[in-house]
Amino acid sequence: MARTILITGASRGFGKLWAEALLQRGDQVAATARDVSSLQDLTEKYGKKILAVELDVTDSTQVTKVVSQVKEHFGSIDVLINNAGYGLFGTVEETTEQQARAQMETNFFGLLWVTQAVLPIMREQKSGHIIQLSSFLGLTTLPMLGLYNASKFAVEGLSETIASEVAHLGIKVTLIEPNGYTTEWAGASAAQTTSDIADYNPVREGFASSGENADNWGNPEATIDAILKVIDSPNPPQRLLFGKVAYHAMPEIYRQRINAIEDWKEVSIAAHGH
Repeated sequence: MARTILITGASRGFGKLWAEALLQRGDQVAATARDVSSLQDLTEKYGKKILAVELDVTDSTQVTKVVSQVKEHFGSIDVLINNAGYGLFGTVEETTEQQARAQMETNFFGLLWVTQAVLPIMREQKSGHIIQLSSFLGLTTLPMLGLYNASKFAVEGLSETIASEVAHLGIKVTLIEPNGYTTEWAGASAAQTTSDIADYNPVREGFASSGENADNWGNPEATIDAILKVIDSPNPPQRLLFGKVAYHAMPEIYRQRINAIEDWKEVSIAAHGH
């Protein structure tokens, strides 16, 4: 059955790939981007099946208008894919206030505004699926990505809460948690801090060398079948890792956390006081 799907950040990367895959199979897609000319190829190819809309997700007023436009145009919004976001590279100390706020405005607040705007439509429908593009780095961290890590940890907490609030309304929530992929996330889409504090050079060099292993980077096209399975599932997971790096790393990370909890068990219980 064809669905109506709203995808933010559809100008490139996962968003563009997934939008086209959904259009190819017959779904209706509302695709947003800061520059809608990046979607011209899809509008020319798919015609009325796609609604390309300019959107800056950090503008909550514009978000509300665009979501209303999509609802009026297609009549419903069955699936929301909150994909808009970017990486900010640099140590935490080197990050300016402006850079930190901009990272959170897009990756966290932008996702929040779009989710809030779509929820009334899904509540009225008593159905819907919200898919949040989080990250493997919403579960663990890497150096040089402190504000990005923080934004995705925030997305995780927000989305898990929403899931608990809307389940009885027939609305599902899924967090997609990719490891690194060969999209433009770490290239043209990324931002960099400008201050280079020499004391952090060993961290910087270690981070750079870890990214040189091509096998650590997933193939974006391989995610198409995975996202379609999530959308089509009657019982989608609340969380789903994308990529073998994330899949193999997380069990060990959780084992270490559980061990630390148990090692400090007596202190934790004593801190309760009674």
